[in-house]
Amino acid sequence: MMVAVSIGAVTVPLGDVWRIIVHHVSGRGASGDVALDQIVWNFRAPRVVLAALAGAGLAVSGAVLQTVVSNPLADPTVLGFSSGASLGAVLVITAGGATVGGLGVSAAAFLGALAAGVLVFALGQRRGRLAPTRLVLAGVAVGYVLLSATSFLQLRATPNELRTVMFWMLGSVAGAQWSQLPTITAVVAGTTAVLALFGRRLNVLLAGDESATALGVDVNRLRAVLLVLSSLLTGTVIAVAGGIGFVGLMIPHIVRLTTGADHRRLLPLTALLGAVYLVLVDLLSRTLDRPNELPLGILTALLGAPFFLWLLRHNKGLDTA
Repeated sequence: MMVAVSIGAVTVPLGDVWRIIVHHVSGRGASGDVALDQIVWNFRAPRVVLAALAGAGLAVSGAVLQTVVSNPLADPTVLGFSSGASLGAVLVITAGGATVGGLGVSAAAFLGALAAGVLVFALGQRRGRLAPTRLVLAGVAVGYVLLSATSFLQLRATPNELRTVMFWMLGSVAGAQWSQLPTITAVVAGTTAVLALFGRRLNVLLAGDESATALGVDVNRLRAVLLVLSSLLTGTVIAVAGGIGFVGLMIPHIVRLTTGADHRRLLPLTALLGAVYLVLVDLLSRTLDRPNELPLGILTALLGAPFFLWLLRHNKGLDTA
């Protein structure tokens, strides 16, 4: 994160980055050059912190969803959460004002993700019980319906609105502000901590519903709770950072390949690797094509799609998923 703050259109020495951050956090020492202070503290530090939080949140959500629906290809995008958030945000952007019904872009995106999660949850039930395969199919179907509605709104957008819509849908942390971070920090840290407490029961789910029920776990109730927590986590991240794909799919698998599937280790390590990964992707997004900046979703798709294909080829469990 220090290196990511240091590198950009103007390179700031690591020593200056450290001094400026210590000055603002502790009040000790001097911040030095005013221009460098602005670059480090007001522009780069918030976006790097937001990238880390978004990466951690999406990765943890993906890890949990893959276990909940018993499908290694599940992630917030597959289950329609991202599409719901996009529709909510685009609805506000194309309405010609800053709000719709008192909701800003972030609030509308958050509610859109939660609404999509509720709808998928309702459609994914069969005879009062959650069916993992049905959940995935419901997520794909709901996602396409919401995507078509988003596309219709894009057709009605002005050129300026369309640029904002496209950049937001592909994900970005460029507009990060310190005022946004307390809420997302609390949600990502708190939800990840709560999900980590479910580590043992998530491990039991890996053994199958029958085994979990035999061990005294209410499988249906557990899945419902985990889906709600994942929706909250994903909706909060997307509401601030936009639609960023493949993080929730790729990062949990990398951690499983290196440390195993025990969720007591998997979830904290997934959060850490997800944070590092998105910080690096954000660094690439603003340095590959200077002075232009690429949306995060372009790079995560470019990196994630080959991994997805590799997973399809080498994971034999997908044949029976």
